[in-house]
Amino acid sequence: VQLQASGGGLVQAGDSLRLSCAASGLTFSSYTMAWFRQAPGKEREYVARFSYAGRGTDYADSVKGRFTISRDNAKNTVYLQMNSLKPEDTAVYYCAARSGPASSATKSYNYWGQGTQVTVSS
Repeated sequence: VQLQASGGGLVQAGDSLRLSCAASGLTFSSYTMAWFRQAPGKEREYVARFSYAGRGTDYADSVKGRFTISRDNAKNTVYLQMNSLKPEDTAVYYCAARSGPASSATKSYNYWGQGTQVTVSS
């Protein structure tokens, strides 16, 4: 299984970015896909998830209303549209896949991508 995240970059506060995560080696539609992030010196934290079989989305309070997760099962890809970015959104963003019911627990995800850096300047 491979998860390849891309789309990070350096932006200014208030800007937008869209992250992508292309998956291979798994039955994509059967997996809950999620985004996590890790800022320097902090633990990895949950950002958003899109449950398998179209069972809905969920967001961390810190990004609710600003970020949107979506998935394209035909392309085996999950996206994270990030609007109104803030300096506190600066982190390495990771996509993850879980076989089973939706979860926001880091340790419950089976597969992880390599991460993509998002830096938001003030």
